[in-house]
Amino acid sequence: MTESKKSWNVLVTGGAGYVGSNLIPKLLDAGHAVTVLDLFLYGEGEDVYGDYTAHKALRQVKGDLRNIETVRDALAGCDAVIHLACISNDPSYDLDPELGKSINFDAFRPLVQAAKAEGVKRFVYASSSSVYGIKDEPEVTEDLALEPLTDYSKFKAMCEEVLEEEREPGFVTLTIRPSTVCGYARRLRLDLTVNILTAHAVENGKITVFGGTQKRPNLHIDDMTDLYLECLQYEDQMIDGKTYNAGYENHTVGDIAKMVRDVVGDEVEIVTTPSDDLRSYHVSSEKMKNELGFVPTHTIADAVQDLMAAFKAGKISDPMSNENYYNIKTMQDLGMK
Repeated sequence: MTESKKSWNVLVTGGAGYVGSNLIPKLLDAGHAVTVLDLFLYGEGEDVYGDYTAHKALRQVKGDLRNIETVRDALAGCDAVIHLACISNDPSYDLDPELGKSINFDAFRPLVQAAKAEGVKRFVYASSSSVYGIKDEPEVTEDLALEPLTDYSKFKAMCEEVLEEEREPGFVTLTIRPSTVCGYARRLRLDLTVNILTAHAVENGKITVFGGTQKRPNLHIDDMTDLYLECLQYEDQMIDGKTYNAGYENHTVGDIAKMVRDVVGDEVEIVTTPSDDLRSYHVSSEKMKNELGFVPTHTIADAVQDLMAAFKAGKISDPMSNENYYNIKTMQDLGMK
């Protein structure tokens, strides 16, 4: 990394989502100018950014990633891109596969080419650890073949290929393959493993685990967003054309349920039922540690504690039925096309 911090004018696509709502304040605090391009389906303004909404270095563009004129407008003056926007999990994608493809894949190359035309120097792409499919290897590392099992993960992998095809001198590209993110953010998601187990423990005093032996890699949202901050500081030659897994703790779903109970309280009941879905993932993030020196510092227990504090402070309203916390429910309600 450089000794002095570099300031960017960065476009964050999907910057009003779960990760974005945590990332944008950190980018602004670090001295970057930020443009957000988002449909703002799950809230906007103070609901997403709190007091940062009126920050002089924040520009919000409400629009569709698939509209190239909107993309060009959002890119104006930007020299870096962090691309988070997508239909963000298998159930949401499967709700309307054509919609998912149009956003997750069809809009990708035009975005990358528009970024290059605008003079963007660095492009960070949020892929997914799901691109590996199911592996027999005990550690899933970046050099293993990609065998995506779903259209969602297939198009994530295909975007990685597109980004490499579009890479050229002066246009530095970096692909991050995040594990499942957990913890509290202003634009909260409760359709993620740790978060939904915590919500059920708090609200119902009971956690239902389907299967339980499946391993799931997780990453605290603060570590996820700290990594994106660091991605703007690494020297070009360290990261150009590189791909890194971004995870921390690999635990079985059953063990995650026990961790949630340990934080929420011993009175929480854990019920285990059979499951046909025994997909198991054990993602290695050693390459990120060895080459970039980035090591996550927050645990699953920290994520549960943060969520608990938010519940106690009244920041999470009607968690079992509020559609804003569940991507697929919001998409169904809006009938997106």
